[in-house]
Parts: sequence; C-alpha cells; structure tokens
Amino acid sequence: MANVFTNGFQRDIGTTPITIYTCPANKKSILIELDVCNTTNANVQVAAYITSGGQDFHLVKNAPIPAGGTLQVISGQKIVLKNSEIVKVVSNTATSVDVVASILEDV
Repeated sequence: MANVFTNGFQRDIGTTPITIYTCPANKKSILIELDVCNTTNANVQVAAYITSGGQDFHLVKNAPIPAGGTLQVISGQKIVLKNSEIVKVVSNTATSVDVVASILEDV
C-alpha cells in the first residue's frame, strides 16, 4: 500500500470554523505541518483543533498572529489522525487567514 502526500489549502478563513482536512474513514494519516497566515493589516487570534468522536481537541486556542505574520501550529512534530478525524481552523476576524497543511495519507 503506497503512502500519499497531500496538502490542505483554505483561503480567507474567518469566524466560522473551516475544515482543512478530513482523514479518510478506516485510515490513518499524519499531519506533518499546519501553517496559518494572517492576510490582514491587523492582529488576529486563531484556533486550530481536531474534531474526534464529536469532541474538539485544540492544538492552539486564541493564538495571536501579527499583521502579515504566520503561525506554524505543527512544525517538527507530527499528529496522527484516524478514522474521519477532522482538522479545523477559525479566526476571530472575518476573511483574515489562509491555511496550508501538509499530510501523509494512508499510513
């Protein structure tokens, strides 16, 4: 079984949580990197979390990102995702952040 590298991209995330990646059912994936970029001219706060079994588990909550800055939520460590777990990101400001995730699927 071959592993597959993939990316999750989302633009203009705001105050509604947006799904960045959903692990395929009955599979395991590794979240290698998760970067959140503030695309505004003001400071914002973001949350990134994994939804598993109907519960949210925060990777960061109310994390500040300066204007034009980037927060590396996952970098250097790895998060194992399984069986339909979902990675989501939300900001405290409308259309304020872009997200890039790097994922290794089907491990």
